[in-house]
Amino acid sequence: MKCNTKTMEAGTIAKWNKSEGEEFIAGDILCEVETDKATVDFEAQDDGVIAKILADAGPAEIQCGEPICITVEELADAGAFKDYVVEASAASTPEPAAATPPPATPEPVAAPAPAVATPPPVAAATAPTAEGGRVVASPLAHKLAKELGHGPISALHITGSGPNGRVIAADVREYIPPAATEAPAAAVVTEAAAPAAATPPSPPIPGDGYTDYPLSPAALEIASQLAHSKQNVPHYYLTVDITLDSLLDLRSTLNGSLGKEEAGISVNDLLIKAAASAMKAVPSANASWMESSVRVYDTVDVNVVVGSGDALYAPVVRNVGGRGLKSISDEVNAAVSAIDEAEEGVGPSGEAFGPMGTFTIMNLGMYGIKSCAPIIREPQACALALGAIENRIVPNDDPDSEEIYKQVTMVTATLSCDHRVVDGAVGAQWLGAFKSHAENPATLLL
Repeated sequence: MKCNTKTMEAGTIAKWNKSEGEEFIAGDILCEVETDKATVDFEAQDDGVIAKILADAGPAEIQCGEPICITVEELADAGAFKDYVVEASAASTPEPAAATPPPATPEPVAAPAPAVATPPPVAAATAPTAEGGRVVASPLAHKLAKELGHGPISALHITGSGPNGRVIAADVREYIPPAATEAPAAAVVTEAAAPAAATPPSPPIPGDGYTDYPLSPAALEIASQLAHSKQNVPHYYLTVDITLDSLLDLRSTLNGSLGKEEAGISVNDLLIKAAASAMKAVPSANASWMESSVRVYDTVDVNVVVGSGDALYAPVVRNVGGRGLKSISDEVNAAVSAIDEAEEGVGPSGEAFGPMGTFTIMNLGMYGIKSCAPIIREPQACALALGAIENRIVPNDDPDSEEIYKQVTMVTATLSCDHRVVDGAVGAQWLGAFKSHAENPATLLL
């Protein structure tokens, strides 16, 4: 695979214009190569014959320097490579593979081993960064990090083995999380989170006219994830006002049927259920961007943002669409209690903390905020922010009333969408379905 730009590390073959045994002349286009930025032509530099095609057209990415075909000068020599098979290392490719640039082959293949064999204890000092501190990595490396559950590459502190220290896919595949060698695989998420949360931030550092407040590892991780999402996800925002009078009436009725000692159902619980019902109407919003595909989930798992600052958490409520309102309310209350009871400097524990859901909801109404445009948490495709509930005067739509205006209870909801997964029309359909369920809460029982 020929490197067409300084930053290109891999590409895919969209189409072969020449077949095996076919002759070509200098200037002929042998194949079309797709990169993360453009589609370019692979032009022949000399006359020859395609003896063997080593990489078929398709979505599989091919690293720069890997052989994609074998060419010979004479048609009679093509038969010698009929049964040729590429060995594991591109360095063993025979001399006739004219399509492979020899100088670029050894380094990308040989370099990953030492990068994984001795990971430096403080990789942040050696991690390759571009201007602004962003870690330089290939698109495939970013994709693999998300698919393997490692999170954004910027939070992993991987030392890249690619050109100029670039993090490549092989580095991500061979990356071993720190907690993986100390605990069983099932406990990796819990054990990996505990050391970060157990270390409280250092005391403030006063300076000349300022004070630096060191952040905890957990706060640094959240900051890194949000910065990565804002840089890489093409956000757009949709906002709608929702009338809550019917929903508040239903809430009063449901809470009246509960015992005095039981925790009541909140407006937030009802809106979480409404979001899950909207996903049932518009399932394509309950999805993730997977670089070469879009993954649509079967269940709606909602991360509910709770707390602030170093005590900011997003516990997940699993399968919201298949649960009743009381079950949702109990799980949210249990998560909030776990946060309140957690010791200072030690994060809460439990199944709700750590896993990533398929959708995120945050409510800033208690701060008097009318609306907010939330940052999407990768690999999710949508996030919903709710503002303060307030009384508003609106035109009276009752034809039998003599009053021109009426007072209603309303809330503003803002949906952030990943345009790669959810385009404007789909986002509008989802927000319309959410508004319909919230304003007609009896549909939540269906």
